[in-house]
This record gives sequence, structure tokens and C-alpha cells, in this order.
Amino acid sequence: MALARVVKFEDVDADTMEAQRQRIETGERPDDLPASELVILHDPESAKALAIVFFETEDDYAKGDAALNAMPTGDTPGRRVSVSKYQVAMRMSD
Repeated sequence: MALARVVKFEDVDADTMEAQRQRIETGERPDDLPASELVILHDPESAKALAIVFFETEDDYAKGDAALNAMPTGDTPGRRVSVSKYQVAMRMSD
């Protein structure tokens, strides 16, 4: 079963979010981040964001979690408030 790493951030302004988007879209995926998908939600009015990273296996999750925990604070979109692990119970896209 797939797993999702859900991270809540605060103090995320629109400029920082745009810079993150450009960096992710133009950069290469790190070898130590075996994610199958990344979704970032942003509420500019409350300056909060959610990053949801999907992994297909427990081993991939463990490797990705370690890599993301080691990420320098300046590479994140804001102040990390919490990190949670979820099983992906359902997934749908068009």
C-alpha cells in the first residue's frame, strides 16, 4: 500500500511559494527521494502550506523521510510545524 508524508508549514508567503515551484519544476529529483508524486497546497491568506509526498513502498518512505528530514531549513517553504505518515486509502485522478 502506498504511503504519504504530510508536512504542515507556517509562514509561507506567495514569493517563497513561487520560488519553490520554480526550483522544483526546473531542478532534477534527488536520488535519495524515491517519491512517486508531490502535491503542495498553499493558503496565501493564512500563510500556511501542506506538502504531500507519495511513496509506493515502506522502504521508499523511509529513504525519502530521512532525506527530507536532513533538508536544510532554507530549502523548505516555511517553518515546519508537523510531519505525519498516512496510508493512502484511496487515490483518484483524471
